[in-house]
Amino acid sequence: MRKILQQGAEAVIYLQDGKVIKDRIKKSYRVAQLDDKIRKLRTRSETKLLEKASKIISSPVPSVQKEKFSIEMPFIKGEKLSEHLDNFTLNKQRTICRKIGKSTAKLHENNIIHGDLTTSNMILKNNNIFFVDFGLGFVSHKMEDKAVDIHLFKEALEAKHFRHWEILFNEFLRGYKNYKESKKVLEQMKKVELRGRYRH
Repeated sequence: MRKILQQGAEAVIYLQDGKVIKDRIKKSYRVAQLDDKIRKLRTRSETKLLEKASKIISSPVPSVQKEKFSIEMPFIKGEKLSEHLDNFTLNKQRTICRKIGKSTAKLHENNIIHGDLTTSNMILKNNNIFFVDFGLGFVSHKMEDKAVDIHLFKEALEAKHFRHWEILFNEFLRGYKNYKESKKVLEQMKKVELRGRYRH
């Protein structure tokens, strides 16, 4: 029996026989041949990113890809951080955010950009933080891309976990400083934020 866990514009994520399956949705407004090509490429790209990420941080290991438009992964039964982070003591929240910073540092060290670095895409299980959903992820050496990743996380904390967001973001930065290029990334992030302010 299938149970839908999440439905977005790009994919449906469902649970079946203890496995999570991410199925990329067919887009009727695109030419069928082009649509097949795009979905196939994005599925393959995300599978490769997950394979790479799961070797360096806690992240679901995808099964060998049999389907062109689907990714099969183990189900991580834990607490979605977007829903549970605020329920923990401040000390625990700080520890979690420091761990998120360390994991992000490892991803960036390996030039993996998550692309949607928010607590909605993080699951806490046995004190491990699993990063999920690399659908918007890609590989990049650019400081700009790494800076945008961190800026997204900062915005997510400010919007969703506003009570202690500054404390939590500082803890994230403590963990992120494990990345030897962190100083350059954070300098670039300031430029990203300035650009954002001038646009308003």
